[in-house]
Amino acid sequence: MLKIENLEVAYGNIKAIKGISLEVNQGEIVTLIGSNGAGKSTTLRAISGLLKPRNGSITFLGERIDGLEGHDVVKKGITQSPEGRRIFPRMTVDENLDLGAFLRNDKEGIAADRERVLELFPRLRERINQKAGTMSGGEQQMLAVARALMGQPKLLIMDEPSMGLAPVLVDLIFETILKINKQGTTILLVEQNALAALSVANRAYVLESGLIKMSGNAKDLQSDPEVTKAYLGG
Repeated sequence: MLKIENLEVAYGNIKAIKGISLEVNQGEIVTLIGSNGAGKSTTLRAISGLLKPRNGSITFLGERIDGLEGHDVVKKGITQSPEGRRIFPRMTVDENLDLGAFLRNDKEGIAADRERVLELFPRLRERINQKAGTMSGGEQQMLAVARALMGQPKLLIMDEPSMGLAPVLVDLIFETILKINKQGTTILLVEQNALAALSVANRAYVLESGLIKMSGNAKDLQSDPEVTKAYLGG
């Protein structure tokens, strides 16, 4: 579904991504783990059209998307729940959800998806007319994911969905990630909480200093001594 080959991304003279290759197959949850500054968010920004690669290719459903503008990437079927949530604080929950569907004009489909995300996140239904900025961090994270789903993505990119959340909410977010995937959405997950990410993913890539250091079945990596030592506190 998504194929990245020899991707290089730089900020000026500094290479943040140094020629990585990875792929995400339809129906999978694939996770990209690594420490702060490893290049995880940079990779996602390149996929989303927010950064232009210096080299390499990004192919989605057989079509090159590197070089496309962000809104054109969304049109192709890729939406993102960004790091730091980035909801619109002065707008209501309802208005934020509407903005997630800004490229769509299928009223019935939008209504059905709105109902679906409110079933996934009942708390948002309770807060539907509340200004998003007045909600808790956990509720804002739910809204960020729900807003991304309103774009009816074929591929949902999630950047650090558990960041700053209480443990009970982290569990809820990861349970929801599994539900979204079971409903048919392919997911690329970037997450510092490596243990939680590996527990829900099919496959994983370990990114270190802009390079893929390891990759494989998520369960195998979960028990790999090197991964345990570096990322799982073993």
